[in-house]
Amino acid sequence: MKGDDGLDELLMERFSLAKDRVAEICTEQEIKAPFDGFFKASAELLKKTGEILERQNTELTLEEWKEENRSLYCELFAENYDHSYGNPAYAASCLGEYGKAMCFLYAELRGTIVYAYEKKWWDYTVAAELFLEMHSAFSEEEIPTVKITEDILRSYVNDYCQDMMEQRIAEAVDPSLDFAVRIIMESDLTDLRYLYRYGEYVSENETGVAEFLNRLTQAQIDDMARTYTEGYRIGFINTRKDITRKKTVNIRYSLGFERMVRAAVLQFREMGLEPVIYRHASHVVNKRGSARVGFTGAVANPQYEYDHRQDSALFLDSDFVKRKLRSMQNAYDKYEELAGVHGGPAVIETFGEEPFSPVSRSEAYALSEAQQKLQVELDNESGQIVNRYIKGEERSFTIIAYPVPEIGEKFQEIFGEIVKINTLDYKLYQQIQQTIIDKLDTCEWVEIKGKDGNETDLIIHLHTLDNPEKQTNFENCVADVNIPVGEVFTSPVLAGTGGILHVKKVYLNGLQFRDLKLVFDCGQVIDYSCSNFESEEENRAYIEDNILHHHVKIPMGEFAIGTNTTAYVAAEKYGIADKLPILIAEKMGPHFAVGDTCYSWAEDTPVYNPDGKEIIARDNEISSLRKEDISLAYYGCHTDITIPYDELGSIRVIDDDGESHSIIEEGRFVLSGTEELNKPFC
Repeated sequence: MKGDDGLDELLMERFSLAKDRVAEICTEQEIKAPFDGFFKASAELLKKTGEILERQNTELTLEEWKEENRSLYCELFAENYDHSYGNPAYAASCLGEYGKAMCFLYAELRGTIVYAYEKKWWDYTVAAELFLEMHSAFSEEEIPTVKITEDILRSYVNDYCQDMMEQRIAEAVDPSLDFAVRIIMESDLTDLRYLYRYGEYVSENETGVAEFLNRLTQAQIDDMARTYTEGYRIGFINTRKDITRKKTVNIRYSLGFERMVRAAVLQFREMGLEPVIYRHASHVVNKRGSARVGFTGAVANPQYEYDHRQDSALFLDSDFVKRKLRSMQNAYDKYEELAGVHGGPAVIETFGEEPFSPVSRSEAYALSEAQQKLQVELDNESGQIVNRYIKGEERSFTIIAYPVPEIGEKFQEIFGEIVKINTLDYKLYQQIQQTIIDKLDTCEWVEIKGKDGNETDLIIHLHTLDNPEKQTNFENCVADVNIPVGEVFTSPVLAGTGGILHVKKVYLNGLQFRDLKLVFDCGQVIDYSCSNFESEEENRAYIEDNILHHHVKIPMGEFAIGTNTTAYVAAEKYGIADKLPILIAEKMGPHFAVGDTCYSWAEDTPVYNPDGKEIIARDNEISSLRKEDISLAYYGCHTDITIPYDELGSIRVIDDDGESHSIIEEGRFVLSGTEELNKPFC
């Protein structure tokens, strides 16, 4: 609609009509119990967000900003969530069989909060019109059936799928859509009122990080940013990709890091890259579970995000899959030029929040087995579309992580420690890791065993090196795309790879897993368990949702040995091991990724180590299927699971005669030339 005066005029007329009708509903008594409470609460939310959308003057005091932010998100707080229509259990208790649909609607309406701050008139208007359509249906003498109620919601999703997809893809590649960039580059970052201009929930984590960064010198900020931006640049160099062909970089971050991001924007511009910065998805059409991809504020309540992670169960069918894929294709066709010069993501992760163990609610939408298969199909096909326009062999990425104040009283001290870890001497690690690789390349089998109650017992099959003088199985990973330093990794041969992977406690994608066990045969997960819930059924469903991603089987896409003992000791010193992101945790022991290989979509692009040897282990038996049927080759996920050093018995290479040669014993490096890695333990 942008740029078309006629359409803009029509849109504003629709907005005005919707706004006025919402205001009337706030004072009417048209809806009968038990639905009256839901519609009043929804109307009050829309009235409040509509007023923010229309507001021109934003010269509020800091306290006024804080109060407004709290008022918009407080109903999701743990202490209030039992009485929120965003809670499927509460919605069901109030509205019976209508609870799921109304909870779905309420979650979609909560998106109007961020639309209001971003001045997205169309997004707000279609959400308000959806509410009014539902209100009208329940104003009749005879209330609609559950099916009719759900059909209204399905029609909304299907009618606007194209528009919402096009908007999302535009935000991902078009630097002129600069809502966040303007906040970052134009705000007085010493005045924390800027944090509230996004419309995201702002907690003490966001304000605490911003206050802390404001106390650092510009040189310190520039150094933090340089580690991050240079990692991105070197990622292109090490994979022999031409960064000069790229014009944009996608910056993803959490609120509070604006001072670092501003420095990074300036450094990226020196490389010829403009930032594209978009918010995590707000429309249900664009959401992927509870993952937040893009810039984000705090999560007001992770249980709310978890409860709504499978809301797509309402509308996910074969027609929707076709519609979304067609919409995606059309959108990329429209933005083909911008997509072609996009370089990939540069991500700043945060960690330190209390680990979250979700409650499984039967009242929430859940994907059926058939829908799970459709989701896999959708993920595979959409991945192919993206790769046609933002080519895997031409793009790169980088990712770095920092703590937030919730990590504890020693936040500042821990932050300083993480800065040190992120800037360790990569030359030293490169040399030591090459020593490990040289030993690994002498054999085709690696054995990993746990200790002290860890039941891990794995055998990993490595690729055959036809020319060991010029080939290697393992990438020597230092601080480029994957910060900090500290791992050597490979894609195993699936045939012959098998056994048990066991971790007593691990934190994956924001979720805690206790006593996680995966059983592999021919390199694929064939059985699994954990102890998060009382019933085996719930535990298996938890793994299926969040590790297997609904695949019947899923392969081991990566085997790696982490070498960052400095990070491990720091984690033990401060008691934060269970709060570290996988980005750091994977460097603190051997890790195993289930899903795609590290080279997915770019397997045919040669990759070399600093010693000049080509890494040949870029494929496995499943990814190789892309040559015959690409839909069979990829899983759209890659989840790293690390065994910490204190649970690690041994890592040994096994030669053709069955003789073993140790790299690690009892959690310590014993291979000659790796002794330096044990110093942090002393």
